[in-house]
Amino acid sequence: MKPKILLINDDGIEAVGLRSLYEALLPFAELSIVAPSEEQSGVGLSVTLRSPLRIDAVKWEKKTPAWKVNGTPADCVRLALNLIFSEPPDLIVSGINKGSNAGRNVLYSGTVGGVIEGVHRGVPGLAVSCEEYFHPDYEATKPYIRSIVKCLLKTPLAKGSLLNVNFPAAGPIQGLKLTRQGKSYVREKLDRRLHPEGNPYYWMGFSLSEHPEENESDISWLKKGFATAVPIHVDEMTDHSFLKAHKSFFEALSLE
Repeated sequence: MKPKILLINDDGIEAVGLRSLYEALLPFAELSIVAPSEEQSGVGLSVTLRSPLRIDAVKWEKKTPAWKVNGTPADCVRLALNLIFSEPPDLIVSGINKGSNAGRNVLYSGTVGGVIEGVHRGVPGLAVSCEEYFHPDYEATKPYIRSIVKCLLKTPLAKGSLLNVNFPAAGPIQGLKLTRQGKSYVREKLDRRLHPEGNPYYWMGFSLSEHPEENESDISWLKKGFATAVPIHVDEMTDHSFLKAHKSFFEALSLE
């Protein structure tokens, strides 16, 4: 029996990366697709609360069930698990994103955010991204994606964890490294414009903010041409060292 896999992304239902992901996994998995109707890059784990959501069927090849949602990747997962699946899928796979989600970019990524939503609901997940934004070589990623997904189905992640995979910008891919998340991330680059009435406004551009990196970080390995896979835990968020060190002090505070 084929594993049931939900495909999502943040680049939208018409993204080439989503179709490439579909093509990579179709030979051995039963696929369903629920993706945003428009690009949702940078939305992280946000959900839609102030406008109604629509989920509309989309015609896909080989009669694969597919829907588009006028919301975020997290919205897509919520609607999929509530309205489409009678039982949770075996895995959620998100991507293939154009642009890196290495380093601390995971905190902003809609690609990763949708997977986190699934993990919170007990469904393991994999986020896949290409460092190259303008001309990603999706074809080169397919053998790696197939192998990684088969590995996760055979050897599941720990409860509360996801796998964040990134592919290097320049090929050929040198191999795959299971490693740690780096620290670099995309920072703001403000483009100031002037409205005809005289009021300034801004486009939020971006540039890479580099930080000193461990040799074993995903950022470091990507620069060497390797694909990277990082297990990220999102279940227990408590800073236990602070809790243990300061519990008595905090609970004995005098009120002012």
